[in-house]
Amino acid sequence: MSGVYFYVGLVVLSLLSVSSVVTSDYSLGSRRSILRAVNNNDNNGDLRDYAVDLNATNFDAVLKDTPATFAVVEFFAHWCPACMNYKPHYEKVARLFNGPDAAHPGIILMTRVDCALKINTNLCDKFSVGHYPMLFWGHPSKFVGGSWQPNQEKSDILTIDDGRTADRLLSWINKRMGSSFNLDDQKFENEQHLSSNVSDPGQIARGIYDVEEATSMAFDIILEHKMIKQETRASLLKFLQLLVAHHPSKRCRRGTAELLVSFDELYPTDLWPADKHEDDTIALRGSQICGKGVPRGYWMFCRGSMNETRGFSCGLWVLLHSLSVRIGDGESEFAFNTTCEFVHNFFICEECRQHFYKMCLSVKSPFNKASEFALWLWSAHNKVNERLRKEEAALGTGDPKFPKLIWPPKQLCPSCYADHDPENNRIAWNRDDVFKFLTSYYGNTLSSLYKGKNVGGNEGIEVAVEELIASTNAVVVPIGAALAIAIASCGFGALACYWRSLQKSRKPRRSWK
Repeated sequence: MSGVYFYVGLVVLSLLSVSSVVTSDYSLGSRRSILRAVNNNDNNGDLRDYAVDLNATNFDAVLKDTPATFAVVEFFAHWCPACMNYKPHYEKVARLFNGPDAAHPGIILMTRVDCALKINTNLCDKFSVGHYPMLFWGHPSKFVGGSWQPNQEKSDILTIDDGRTADRLLSWINKRMGSSFNLDDQKFENEQHLSSNVSDPGQIARGIYDVEEATSMAFDIILEHKMIKQETRASLLKFLQLLVAHHPSKRCRRGTAELLVSFDELYPTDLWPADKHEDDTIALRGSQICGKGVPRGYWMFCRGSMNETRGFSCGLWVLLHSLSVRIGDGESEFAFNTTCEFVHNFFICEECRQHFYKMCLSVKSPFNKASEFALWLWSAHNKVNERLRKEEAALGTGDPKFPKLIWPPKQLCPSCYADHDPENNRIAWNRDDVFKFLTSYYGNTLSSLYKGKNVGGNEGIEVAVEELIASTNAVVVPIGAALAIAIASCGFGALACYWRSLQKSRKPRRSWK
């Protein structure tokens, strides 16, 4: 059996010796959530603030974590009359890119730094701010720990020297990016910038943000519809364990681990009063399973050209595929059953849920290799796409920019096609090459953007245990949660089996002092 679930057992056993209460891992004080809706000003009639306020304490963290490809940083002083007059112009452009209602989210992060505040003096000096307002352009990572000098021969950070009005600033951006953004653009309009995932395999790298979004939204839906019940509790705990071990985002792995440890206290097996369920649901909603600022309210890789297309269903598929290529041979059957139960119990679309579960029930032999589950999920997804493609064609409800198609297309993986008869829509697949493609696409490429940020990928057992213990202070792991980790079977190795037997004979729980 794979060592990953052995590691999960080690994680929770380690947590047994830690005392205190569960706390959130990702805290940046009063930092404004990245690219989310921002508060209205106190004065009635003032323009809404879309630009993100930065200061010396959160500057690096915000720019490091943003999904945006580029960033604009405005250095200003709140007492400066020219800055006050420029603010409405800057906000007109920020409205296009910042927040869940942005016309073009996730492309440019529009920010500002108030140099009149003493806390920002050194930060403004690092960027040689000599007049107000002063605007800089660059990749967000280049601002992290960065600086700018006026006499530098080469710099990854550029000054925007012609952006004194909203029109001129946006014109500068369009020239720089080769884009055609317009100040009048609304959400899901002027979507020419959307890249096709058929021709560019690197697009999936932006999907890591959508996997976080889908994970957070899935749990929000579960809580909103009160779907955690005695009969669904065990399947949710299994899925949490799968996420702790294999989620491509470290933030989501850590958040699900914290939830898993406290889950039995929130939803005990022997007590299920309605009022407690409501109170604990409120508590769970505030837990932010993938960290602060998630869900962000928009999609990156899974963004459709229309409001009602792609989005959550796309993000959930990417999550499931990413899990399927990260498991070991001994985990394939467990991952298959866990995925089927999760969709059956917690996916809110009734027809989709029944159709997916029907495909699950059609499997007669257990999976033994990791590739078997990954290839089954790939095949199931293609069957769903083929069915929906016909329905969307008949009803005219499909996304014209992203039509349903058989995956992967030949452009992305020519070797996956052993034989192809387009006229009769028949494909003979080279399944070994398909599995290699899936592993690369939903594995390494998906998490590539996060590797430099140290929030994606799978770390070693020792590091994961250390970080989880550091970020999760538990009084004691409840019996139910411990049993859930072992999944009520000896399938996860001798340690899990031995641990389960100890839990069965354990005395009533008490707090460690």
